[in-house]
Amino acid sequence: MNLEESIVKIERQLKEFIGDRKAVIGISGGIDSAVVADLCKRALGREKVVGISMPYCNNNIEDAELVAKHLSIDCREVSIKDIVDSFDFLKSNKAGKGNIMARIRMVVLYSFANQFNGIVVGTGNKSEISVGYFTKYGDGGTDVLPIGDLYKTEIYEVAQLLGLPERIINKKPSADLWDGQTDEGEMGITYRDLDAVLKGEITNGSAYEKVQEMRRKSEHKRSMPPIFKVQN
Repeated sequence: MNLEESIVKIERQLKEFIGDRKAVIGISGGIDSAVVADLCKRALGREKVVGISMPYCNNNIEDAELVAKHLSIDCREVSIKDIVDSFDFLKSNKAGKGNIMARIRMVVLYSFANQFNGIVVGTGNKSEISVGYFTKYGDGGTDVLPIGDLYKTEIYEVAQLLGLPERIINKKPSADLWDGQTDEGEMGITYRDLDAVLKGEITNGSAYEKVQEMRRKSEHKRSMPPIFKVQN
């Protein structure tokens, strides 16, 4: 795949899809949201891009600020700590609390989108979407997924082409759901192996079986809810 051509295609489609509205993006300080924000800025102009940093504690605030400063875009900070902590019955449920964080963040993004007549631009990539590595009605709930046809390993190449800060490119991918959480650690597979399976380069073995299991378990997340038929 010619990634330079892909960048041009994404920018054109962003411009056509969003039009005169604003792009509202959750800026986590990670590579995916940085790439999406950069592509939106190039397609729409920086005045039409609104970044929202939504820390639970102070994790990644500096990286989110670095991205916003690098791109010269408007970026607001909204702490989700008090809202998340109000679900005190989830204190011992790490995964459940992580899902709440993702869903609260999407509520915040849509609130800003309503305020600015904007579109919530998602940051999911093809690798994560393919195996359901996202929170249903959380980061999976967006209006458009501009990098959804690019594998995670390709995102790194795109980030280099866009000239994003090396600090953002080199950091370990994390959804910032709890201390020490990393995407690869949570999935139990590296992005390199995941992409190799999805591309058909690995067709057997433990990595292959892991990916098939993830796809089976996440099928409900990757399709609309079933509708029970009661009429002929």
